[in-house]
Amino acid sequence: MKFEINAQKRTAQGTGASRRLRRTGKVPGIIYGGASDPVNVALDQKELYRHLGNEKFHASILSVTLDGVPEPVLLRAYNMHPFKAQVQHVDFQRVVRDRKIHMKVPLHFVNSEVSPGVKEQGGVANHVVNEIDISCLPDDLPEFIEVDMGGMKVADSIHVKDLKFPRGVDPVLHRNENPVVATIIVPALVTEEEEAAAAEAVPAASEIPTTEQAAPAEKAEEGAAEKAGEKTEKKEKK
Repeated sequence: MKFEINAQKRTAQGTGASRRLRRTGKVPGIIYGGASDPVNVALDQKELYRHLGNEKFHASILSVTLDGVPEPVLLRAYNMHPFKAQVQHVDFQRVVRDRKIHMKVPLHFVNSEVSPGVKEQGGVANHVVNEIDISCLPDDLPEFIEVDMGGMKVADSIHVKDLKFPRGVDPVLHRNENPVVATIIVPALVTEEEEAAAAEAVPAASEIPTTEQAAPAEKAEEGAAEKAGEKTEKKEKK
């Protein structure tokens, strides 16, 4: 799927200019990288917001048309309004076809429901991470990396180096690093003794005084206090 976005150059900069731009339904952004200078742009709010809801948009080569000329770019960053469905700013990086790129791509987990750990042992699939850093040439960029959990048993785990990467795609790892991607775990079980102890700790509804039940007790305490006060007064008179 190819994503095409329209953009216009913008000259006004600063917080005030960006605020005014958003009021017109536009999003301030920037295109940088490659051999050209950075360019400040404005994009359509509705179009961009719709694209951001698509997982593939975040890990694809995008085409931004600026002044009628399409240019391949990558989405590098975007800011959202704290509580409104509004994009505040977006950053795109130009793509150089013969230069490797670093990207985060989503992981797609498959076959966990037919794995021995889930189907036979009552385990649950645990997705430790949902995306992974990769390095590749722009034309080799995959939309996602598949994680096949079909052969896993309880306590088994899949690491990054266990995954099958497309040709020309490599995981970005530090030295001797091989993090866990997914495991099969058994949910924590509550024993009968723990349930009984929890039930004893909670008072029954009949043991919790209502407002009507509490009132007579308060009055009795007040009456006892008044009687004690009367006795004290009589002693003082004597």
